Amino acid sequence: MTPLHFKTHIGKLDYLMGTHYVEIPAEVVHALGGKFNVRLLCTVNNTVRYQGGIVALGQGRGYITLTKQRLKQLGVKEGSEVSVTLEKDPSQYGTPVPEELSELFIQDDEGKTRFDQLKPGMQRYIIQHVAAVKSSQLRIDRSIKLIGNLKQLKPGKETFREILGLEKREI
Repeated sequence: MTPLHFKTHIGKLDYLMGTHYVEIPAEVVHALGGKFNVRLLCTVNNTVRYQGGIVALGQGRGYITLTKQRLKQLGVKEGSEVSVTLEKDPSQYGTPVPEELSELFIQDDEGKTRFDQLKPGMQRYIIQHVAAVKSSQLRIDRSIKLIGNLKQLKPGKETFREILGLEKREI
């Protein structure tokens, strides 16, 4: 996929706790194959680059969320016009995998197999949950806990709460 360049604006979804987003016009969604299940690298104003996925907005349009931190980095607000470049994300999971989780996968074949059976969104959830802590030891602990919980669950029936260990289900 060749990079797509376009101008758009920053929107806000009040019904989603005021989530800000970069609007993806219908013609750009169409150029991406007309589907919303594609992972992308999004560059805004040639300044901030991040991984994301398009969510349907209606009338063929889509959006990619924009965190408050990124808004601040860009110096933009709701309604601001921005320049956007979208490229296909070549990474395996659509987000960087912490070294601690990668190492666990090398040591735990069953855990890696179960992880690979998950839907991409669940995989990203686990990766991001592990990556969310700064301490290497906490990333190790989270990796072991989440993959350990995952191995106890029936394939295809996992929930986020169960993977976190907040809910127990008999298999």
